[in-house]
Amino acid sequence: MAKIIPFKAVRPTRDKVSLVAARSYQSYTKEQLESRLRDNPFSFLQIVNPGYRFDKEISGEARYSLVRNRYLEFIEDNIFAQDENPCYYIYKIVDREHQVFNGIIAAASALDYENNVIKKHEDTIAYREIVFKDYLKTVGFNAEPVLLTYPDNAVIDSIINETHKERAEFEFTTTYRDTHYLWKVDNPETIEIIQKEFNNIPTIYIADGHHRSASSYLLYKDLKDANPDHHGDEDYNFFMSYLIPESDLQIHAFNRLIKDLNGLTKEEFLIQLDTFYRIENRGKIPYQPTKKHHFSMYLDGDFYSLYLRKTIYNIETSLDGLDSQILYKTILNPILGIEDLRNDQRITYINGKKDILNIKSSVDSGEFKVGFVMVPVLVEELKQIAEDGLKMPPKSTYIEPKLRSGVTIYEF
Repeated sequence: MAKIIPFKAVRPTRDKVSLVAARSYQSYTKEQLESRLRDNPFSFLQIVNPGYRFDKEISGEARYSLVRNRYLEFIEDNIFAQDENPCYYIYKIVDREHQVFNGIIAAASALDYENNVIKKHEDTIAYREIVFKDYLKTVGFNAEPVLLTYPDNAVIDSIINETHKERAEFEFTTTYRDTHYLWKVDNPETIEIIQKEFNNIPTIYIADGHHRSASSYLLYKDLKDANPDHHGDEDYNFFMSYLIPESDLQIHAFNRLIKDLNGLTKEEFLIQLDTFYRIENRGKIPYQPTKKHHFSMYLDGDFYSLYLRKTIYNIETSLDGLDSQILYKTILNPILGIEDLRNDQRITYINGKKDILNIKSSVDSGEFKVGFVMVPVLVEELKQIAEDGLKMPPKSTYIEPKLRSGVTIYEF
């Protein structure tokens, strides 16, 4: 049973929230980052990029300590304030394509992560887990929720819909034309109902944020071991999450670009592909696959459709049937010689929200030799792989919604 509890968030003041809220640090180009740091003194980026003040790149523990200092300054300057009582936070996003996401920001249990009540579908890199754990331990807060998904629940949906009738605590639109709304749920009876409903859900799934959740779990273990009076209710026993129903989860594919054909000519490459695929040259007309196990390939100015020969490829596990795994086992590894999907510099990933013509232009530029397009993973596939204890290949999913950092902050 999932333990999902309210918490006392540190939040920007209503008049500052649109200025504070920021995308994930890694999503900005160098030029975008420079512009926001220069022109917006209230951006959360000021906190996570403390070296900007000194015109110097700062890393490691020195950076973590300065991040902590900048955070405390935002509190001292009344840009941030903490709620007096534990709350759930209903959060709604309407993106520029009018896709609507509804969910609840709350604290999820690290013990549930350990006991596999919160299930994973991706591998994590141990080094990155430890680095972020050390960062969290020094700064003392988390500002970007892990995205969790749960089976649709009529009671929780009803509470969310009723809350929407009230004035939102926050309402702001980003430069990407996504509109964000936040409502604070502090009524004790409503809090009890929400908590009981989550407690009746046997399994919750990580949709996005595997490294963040793994790092929070490592932090929990460190602080638990260091606390002789540990009793299980300390803030470090939990990590901030955004929980949305499965029907609201939007999954896009991650497409692949490869820099060379592993020493093969175009003709040799196509002949080897023929072992596993029925191949049709579609010419200049972009081909977008619409079925599982169908792929689009762009090579040397032409689009191709690739249909998997099911009599040749054996599907024995839920992972075997995943298109990103099929692409790896039939083309990327045996023909193109790519073994390490995380670290091989010959492969690049483009999220499937971008037009298929991005694949074409990347290959036409000469930077890449071939591109592959897939259909998105289904929620049911994600869940089954998690249930089976298996792990997807890296960059199998591009999942929305993407929240802004700094809107709610969890201290421990």
